[in-house]
Amino acid sequence: MADNGVHSEEEEVKGIEAPEVVTKYKDAATIANKALATVLKGVVAGMPVIKLAALGDKVITDGAAAVYNKARDASGAKLTKGIAFPTCISINHCAAHFCPIATDEFAGVTLAAGDLVSIQLGAHIDGYVALAATCAAVRPAADAETPTVTGKAADALVAAHTAAEAALRVLRPGRTNADVTEVVKKAAEAYGCTPLEGVLSHQVTRNVLDGEKVILNKTTIDHKVDPVTFEKNEVWVLDVAISTGEGKTRETIAKPTVFKRQTGVEYMLKMKASRAVFSEITTHFPVFPFSVRALPNETRGKLGMTELAAHGLVTPYPVLYEKEGAFVARVQVTALILPTQTLPITTMEAPPATSEVMLEDEELKTFPLPLDKYTNAAM
Repeated sequence: MADNGVHSEEEEVKGIEAPEVVTKYKDAATIANKALATVLKGVVAGMPVIKLAALGDKVITDGAAAVYNKARDASGAKLTKGIAFPTCISINHCAAHFCPIATDEFAGVTLAAGDLVSIQLGAHIDGYVALAATCAAVRPAADAETPTVTGKAADALVAAHTAAEAALRVLRPGRTNADVTEVVKKAAEAYGCTPLEGVLSHQVTRNVLDGEKVILNKTTIDHKVDPVTFEKNEVWVLDVAISTGEGKTRETIAKPTVFKRQTGVEYMLKMKASRAVFSEITTHFPVFPFSVRALPNETRGKLGMTELAAHGLVTPYPVLYEKEGAFVARVQVTALILPTQTLPITTMEAPPATSEVMLEDEELKTFPLPLDKYTNAAM
């Protein structure tokens, strides 16, 4: 199981002004990037999603197990390390958090050639997280080249990468979260798409994935946040989701399988299975999200999770869908706002995609990173 405990208050205050903290972020990113690359190689027609998700988790777990084995915190305890977010594989109009388990009705879902899949995962070293997400088209066979994404799916994919790259340029001291939201909107509109509602980018700190400072992927009447001005030495997980549909998501028949322990909530559980599961979560997953698949007994975990969620002891990550026929493209990158530059530490590589849209906005066309993996009629 993942080792995700919390450490001393002395280490809690350290940020990326400390070189050793930057190193931990980068090492976590190395593991996350390797896991993402490994999962991408498995994006082949006929591949069971459950097998691919388990593969991503294993690469993270094995990678974390191989490093920092002699390191200790101020109290002398071993450093925690492992999965910061379980591997999720969302297909076509599925927007987020599809992570099937062996005991649910979606255990047999497989990839089909031409599907557009979004892969999301994360690793941490000593509570310092690196989250990543990217998209890929499903190859028809293991020895086939990755197909070029075309049509509306390509519009969403190129828009998402364009928005993420532009957002990184905005993510500098003195700029604001509203600036990022605006540039995401401009990129989506340029490609005839729309940002997905309800998606948030978070400032992250040690053991905290969802800090109070946030960026909206899309501003609506129902979705507004407090103004934020970026500062040096902050770490952000930029989460950009672009849709060819309405930009709205909903839960359907797929039930959540990814949960996060909600600290500060107490309740006397009635079921023996629930108490056993809660004990396992408290021991092994007190901080970061986890899949029910990671529990020792999946059947018991699934049963106990119902009571835990009902009383707020865990928070579910719902499986969200756009309307049927839409495509959702997601890019998630962890970035360090250093004094001299904003440094993305998780991969920004884009799959081959060709959009027929003519990109005219000069701000969006000024890419700071090499984007040789996809083409555009105006580039």
